[in-house]
Amino acid sequence: MRNYLIAASLSLALAQSAAAQAPSLPPGNPFAQPSTLPYGAPPFDRIRNTDFEPALDAGLSTRLIEVSRIAENPAPPTFENTLVALQKAGVLLTRVLNVFGAVAAANTNDTLQKLQESFAAKYSANRDAILLNPKLFARVKAVYDKRKTLKLDAESQRLLEVTYKNFVLSGANISGPGRERFQALNKEEASLGARFSNLLVNAVKNGAFIVSREEDLAGLSENEKATYAANAKARGFDGKWLLPLKNTTQQPALPNLAKREVRKALFDASWNRAERGDSNDTRAVVLRLAAIRAEKAKLLGFPSFAAWKLQDQMARTPEAVDAFFARLVPLLKKKSLQEAAEIQQQINAQKGGFQLASWDWDRYAEQVRKAKYDLDESEVKPYFELNTVLEKGVFHAANLLYGITFKERHDLPVYQSDVRVWEVFDHNGQPMALFYGDYYKRDNKSGGAWMNNFVDQSTLLGTKPVITNVCNFDKPAPGQPALISFDDVRTMFHEFGHALHGLFASQKYIDLSGTNTARDFVEFPSQFNEHWALDPAVLKNYARHYKTGERIPQPIVDKIKRSATFNQGYVFTEAIEAALLDMSWHKLAPGQKVSDVDAFEKAALHSTGLDLPQVPPRYRSSYFLHIWGSSYAAGYYAYQWTKMLSEDAFVWFEEHGGLTRANGDRFRKLVLSRGNSQDYGTMYRAFRGKDPDIRPMQALLGIK
Repeated sequence: MRNYLIAASLSLALAQSAAAQAPSLPPGNPFAQPSTLPYGAPPFDRIRNTDFEPALDAGLSTRLIEVSRIAENPAPPTFENTLVALQKAGVLLTRVLNVFGAVAAANTNDTLQKLQESFAAKYSANRDAILLNPKLFARVKAVYDKRKTLKLDAESQRLLEVTYKNFVLSGANISGPGRERFQALNKEEASLGARFSNLLVNAVKNGAFIVSREEDLAGLSENEKATYAANAKARGFDGKWLLPLKNTTQQPALPNLAKREVRKALFDASWNRAERGDSNDTRAVVLRLAAIRAEKAKLLGFPSFAAWKLQDQMARTPEAVDAFFARLVPLLKKKSLQEAAEIQQQINAQKGGFQLASWDWDRYAEQVRKAKYDLDESEVKPYFELNTVLEKGVFHAANLLYGITFKERHDLPVYQSDVRVWEVFDHNGQPMALFYGDYYKRDNKSGGAWMNNFVDQSTLLGTKPVITNVCNFDKPAPGQPALISFDDVRTMFHEFGHALHGLFASQKYIDLSGTNTARDFVEFPSQFNEHWALDPAVLKNYARHYKTGERIPQPIVDKIKRSATFNQGYVFTEAIEAALLDMSWHKLAPGQKVSDVDAFEKAALHSTGLDLPQVPPRYRSSYFLHIWGSSYAAGYYAYQWTKMLSEDAFVWFEEHGGLTRANGDRFRKLVLSRGNSQDYGTMYRAFRGKDPDIRPMQALLGIK
């Protein structure tokens, strides 16, 4: 997932008047001039909380002045004086916003949270002042209308098409009172989106599960207990154990906790984290955001927010998404019920005396896995030490496929002491980028995992990529190894797939660069990169016992591979439940009233046929950060859609020799380096030779 700062709007007249005089930044502000560090890396050692607000305000005003000059240009509109000029506008704002958005997500505090909420409306006002400026749109449209006669290269032609469509989908054709209403809704949406994110950070922190008796931790390893004891001590709960909540419904400790009542209590803490009726309850925000989005869609002439949002996606329409899921839902429901029956048999064999519930699934599924495949997570983790996985696994795979190399740098400042930095060199030895890694969970970090750009690539602006991956793995107690699960290993490869998409960007225009693609395409490179975690040439290099250095035994590898389709009914059902829940919220018709978040959620899941009591959605509405506080509204389906692309693309690799430099270079040339410079279907067919096939994905899931 790539993290984005949500935005909304003020009135156009007010925003334009703000552009009259751009405030100048004092020389001491670290954003006043481009960074002098390599690659323009952020000078984190000089950046203070108080630097962001004046720099953001100056960036907004400066961009409005720059754009106003374009709109008011008396010369006839051309591609250069309009489209290219727009690409050059807002450099200061981008420089500040990339850093602010990333730090506010990964290392926030009260000051940054308050600024997020107040800035959201300002940012959207600025955006609306551009996209709803009639003179500017007239110039863009004039160039667009002549597109067939212009002698533009392919990327420039794509920029013209994408820019024009962005103006239209952002309301450029709305006039009169409708325009003012649209702007007001944008403003409110932005503020509420930022508020949702901040409420959720606090709800997750306050919802952490605190254990007072060590016997309630029966089943956990000594290393895990030491980590949770350190968490508790850091929060002032000496002599107790604190299990922080992961962003998802299910929690990492559930498979190992032996006491059923403790599992249920942990599950309940997760399930109700943002529904406690306190100041961090998000449900009122959810209801209002859904209503705002439906009304915006109506003003734009669409029957629902989803219908509007999917216009520039690979899927194009909600109906295409519905048809895609229609092929999966009945098969996944059948598989999930089969898995549930197996797990119930395991419970009955132990004379458990209870019916399988959500908080039991992971524990007994792990037992079934062990029984069927003799695979125990506790025997796997010692071979996956986080730093070894990163340097000898993730980086090694990238070297084998693309020839790139990494050298850690200790001379560049970071925003938090756990963050590490590497310089990236291309296959010919030329320096090409910086990569930051921030892998440990913190109370002031948003949940989940994502990729950000600190600096965007653009040959027009002469900038190279500076990229970060952020995860939320438990930080080990001092002196202990950072052992992670194989699912966590996949997450590291996944997020680095996003990083590769950004590292290999080779676009002239920043709006088309790297991961600036549709939601249902951007997850394709990341999911595809997961495949290399189990490739023999990669695995043997990183999967080594943290104490002995012994390679992971082949029998354990075979067990992992044989169990690849195990529990996939559950895994994909919980994800698709979340995706269908997202679509249900965003297919609401304008004016359709919803007064109860939980009742709507229950009815929506029931209507999908996937409302299995043992399989809760991966995210509830009240903590669905992707759709309320990030940019995945009506887009969470993208993870499954791009899974289809990634599995089909991997078949091509298998048909052509697997992990080779030749194959990697081809994938880099035709996909990873293309950004949004082509139509997505055209881009995929150029690589694959045909449209994507869903059957490899079904095979992965063990469904037909």
